Amino acid sequence: MATFATTPRFKADFKKLTREQAARFRAVVTDQFAPDVQKGEFRLGLRVKGVQGAPGVYEMTWAPDGRATWEYGDERFPGKPHVIWRRVGTHSIFAPGPL
Repeated sequence: MATFATTPRFKADFKKLTREQAARFRAVVTDQFAPDVQKGEFRLGLRVKGVQGAPGVYEMTWAPDGRATWEYGDERFPGKPHVIWRRVGTHSIFAPGPL
């Protein structure tokens, strides 16, 4: 099975999710994303695609207004993808921050 890590920003974002949002994110990652990333093929419902202007960064839809960004890291175990979660929340995670 794939391995996972999180960035400090992801951890801060995750703390802002409602209890229901956090439970839904965990369920989607466990039941859909993790098996798909291991196979290297994502189901259409997750809408996995590259983030514009951020090479190597992907986004995944986990709810109607739930998004998470991630990237592949170096494998920790041969043949097991390593995913680094970068952001999680609503579509607003794509809004640029203050200049």
